[in-house]
Amino acid sequence: MCFNYKNDVLFAEDVNIKDIAQKIGTPFYCYSDKKLNGNYQAYKNALAEFNNTICYSVKANPNLGVLSALARLGSGADVVSAGEMYVALKAGIPADKIVFSGVGKTRAELREAIKNQILQINAESAAEVETINRTALELGLKANVALRVNPDVDARTHVKITTGKKDNKFGVNWDEALNLYRAASKMEGIRICGIAVHIGSQLLDLEPFRFAFTKIAQMVCALESEGITIKNIDLGGGLGINYNVELPPTCAAYARVVQETLGKLNKHIIIEPGRSVVGNAGILVSEVIYTKNMGEKKFIIIDAGMNDLIRPAMYDAWHTIMPVNKKRVAPVIADIVGPICESSDVFAKDRIIEPLAQGDLVAVMSAGAYGASMSSIYNFRPLVPEVMVRGREFFVVRERINYENMLREHHVPSWL
Repeated sequence: MCFNYKNDVLFAEDVNIKDIAQKIGTPFYCYSDKKLNGNYQAYKNALAEFNNTICYSVKANPNLGVLSALARLGSGADVVSAGEMYVALKAGIPADKIVFSGVGKTRAELREAIKNQILQINAESAAEVETINRTALELGLKANVALRVNPDVDARTHVKITTGKKDNKFGVNWDEALNLYRAASKMEGIRICGIAVHIGSQLLDLEPFRFAFTKIAQMVCALESEGITIKNIDLGGGLGINYNVELPPTCAAYARVVQETLGKLNKHIIIEPGRSVVGNAGILVSEVIYTKNMGEKKFIIIDAGMNDLIRPAMYDAWHTIMPVNKKRVAPVIADIVGPICESSDVFAKDRIIEPLAQGDLVAVMSAGAYGASMSSIYNFRPLVPEVMVRGREFFVVRERINYENMLREHHVPSWL
């Protein structure tokens, strides 16, 4: 564990959380370099028997410090926009370890991917395949392309983060994939290099993976029987983490499913973990502004809001919330809420927690994934700082944005 109590005070590795708060104020995100490293190495060790590339899913957390730490471990990147590709390259991730996913890539984004000769573009429709071909020919290049196929597999996860069923917007319909591969293989601007699948996020059961990977193996055999060679099998991401009482599969157990379903094919395996790399490596630290007693209901109002961490409002997500300074007194039941003028600005309902007072600090745990990356300036609130710790030191990897910078690109019309 990299977030632990020492003498009843919460530490990130060997850094006192209160020391960070005193220096930079609250709220802020804090990431553990040690935990990032450990999570990545767990995948690397589990997949050691395969020819593999671990492409961290940048959408989980695109912070340059996080990406740079992973780049130095040898990680690739799974990106879903030209912006994510840009920051991945800036972090030192080589182009030949970058996969570009996403259902709506623009021509401008595809040009950047093709010019950089990235590892592969995961195409998700016939129209996209045709656009990639035209764009590559205009550039005088060949694009490395895989089709992301939709296997119509129920991932048994939250409806808003499932991506592998036929009524989701993602991927090529399973029944149409073979014909599209045939057509793409004849296009002069395309180099077929792989097949891709991604069935959803926060999966706690390996059976949906097994079902999807078995179907992928069948598709690869069908393609190669027609002379369409598949070099890469991109399995997407999706392993869940423990937010409350979940028991997610281990990387080793996941790797066994890969071996059992795909091992005999002897292909280059690509995986795209995001949440399971950075999720429990980060926390959101906030200060109690007020407490409020409404008779039967108690509220703890903190200075972080749903604009800083939207997962509870969007997904009804649970995050463990801990006092930075333990008081070891009888707990109370309270709603922990933010200052945003929305009824959905709630981090926890009827949560059992030690009594908190104005000025106390709390830590929202396992907030490293889809926290800062989904934050906004709603209510014109500045984006919060992000901090990385290593051992006894910490470093601000994204500064707090001030109002002047927030207004820099705003302009008053000339007639006013």
